[in-house]
Amino acid sequence: MPDHPPELGWMRIFVEVARLGSFSSAAALLGLTQPAVSYQIRRLEEQFGVSLLRRQYRGVTLTAQGERLLEVAAKAVSDIDALARSFRAEGQRPVVRLRTDYAFSSLWLIPRMDGFRLLHPETDIQIVATQRFSAGFRDEADVAVVFGTRAEFGAIGTLLLPEKVMPVCTQGFLDRHGPFDDPGQLARAVLIHLDTPMPSPWFDWRSYFSEFSVLRDINAGRGDISFNTYSLVIQAALSGQGVAIGWMGLVDTLLSAGMLVEAGPPLNASDRGYWLVPPRSAGARSESLVAWLVGDVGESG
Repeated sequence: MPDHPPELGWMRIFVEVARLGSFSSAAALLGLTQPAVSYQIRRLEEQFGVSLLRRQYRGVTLTAQGERLLEVAAKAVSDIDALARSFRAEGQRPVVRLRTDYAFSSLWLIPRMDGFRLLHPETDIQIVATQRFSAGFRDEADVAVVFGTRAEFGAIGTLLLPEKVMPVCTQGFLDRHGPFDDPGQLARAVLIHLDTPMPSPWFDWRSYFSEFSVLRDINAGRGDISFNTYSLVIQAALSGQGVAIGWMGLVDTLLSAGMLVEAGPPLNASDRGYWLVPPRSAGARSESLVAWLVGDVGESG
């Protein structure tokens, strides 16, 4: 982006003539000829129907009408120049793009973003949240955090958050409908589900109960709720609507604050979870974000 000020036509010419008091000086500053500047001012006076300048032997001075126009024009030129400088500054600031899903971005990343900004105030971060990762997702972001298995991402990524889940609900829901001393009792509660368009790649209620050899009664699901995004699942749990599967790393702060409580035994899947995938070609911006993510997960873990 060029550094010279934006073209503002007669407005900048008039402001510079008034400021310098000379057609020749304004022409030299703006890279124009003296006749071109004089012609622009003459046309401006014709359009306004008043004299804006008093021509003198050595330069020009403003008439009363010229003073009024300068007050408006000078402010407009100053404001536009300031805006142009801010646009250039924004364009020159380094930006690092992080591609991840809605659950990680809303429940883990956003509550911790102040930490990255404090360490790297000179870098802007752009979060691209999506549930669909194309085959070329590494070319579409500086850093990616994706859910999957070791077979999928172990060769290119670092396991950031291994999958560990446990049932969670509010204390009020537990008091009204519990206790859930074992998964069999939990199977009779109102459950909150995360819908997926295909077999779930993470623990869902079916696979959770299967791990404990619990068969849920066909009538037990009356009143269950389903959502297609995990953040809505957690919002429903926070409002006391039922029991949700809580992913450790995503709901830790809610558990620590007492907004949610444990409602059943945990499960682990050590070979799957959220993987930190760097770009094909690393740079200083991506490396700083990678280091922060790894360090922050380590501190919170």
